[in-house]
Amino acid sequence: MKIAYLLIGLGVVTAVSLVHGQLYAKATPMVTSEVDIERYAGQWYEIARLPMFFQRHCASDVTANYELNPDNTIGVLNQCINKKGQVESAHGVAYAQNPAKNKLKVSFLPRALRWLPFTKGDYWILRLDPDYQVALVGGPSRKYLWLLSRSPTLDQATIDTYLQTAQDQGFDVSKLIWTKQTVTPSSP
Repeated sequence: MKIAYLLIGLGVVTAVSLVHGQLYAKATPMVTSEVDIERYAGQWYEIARLPMFFQRHCASDVTANYELNPDNTIGVLNQCINKKGQVESAHGVAYAQNPAKNKLKVSFLPRALRWLPFTKGDYWILRLDPDYQVALVGGPSRKYLWLLSRSPTLDQATIDTYLQTAQDQGFDVSKLIWTKQTVTPSSP
């Protein structure tokens, strides 16, 4: 009888540990190793994203441009072509949240309102290839996810690999919006 209670107790402890482990894993997505912001800066093309309120009017050609500012913040310029064929732009600023610079906070509000704590969104670099050509960006809530590339298109094998990373971290990739890119990258 004591062995039965011991086995039941051990089973309960194991189950609780597994559930706790899964909850903890879902609570904090893993980020890439240290990010060199100077290499990360420049133009990125959105390949896919999870639905996001602020991008609800974007129909195609979504890009993000990052620029290192003298005060070590990062200037952000997001652009897209809306459903009426017009360019929409959003200017913002990003702040590194850790020495590895793989977790950022981004605000698109006017400078006078940026001091408010709830005005910044999480921008976590979940995966980044060694050549800084492909990036997977999300946040701890898993409500946002972007697959970005230095070129307007990506091969399917790379897409599959990055989406597997997102899926492994608990992101629902079945809801992705695939971005139509009609532009060609400018020559250096």
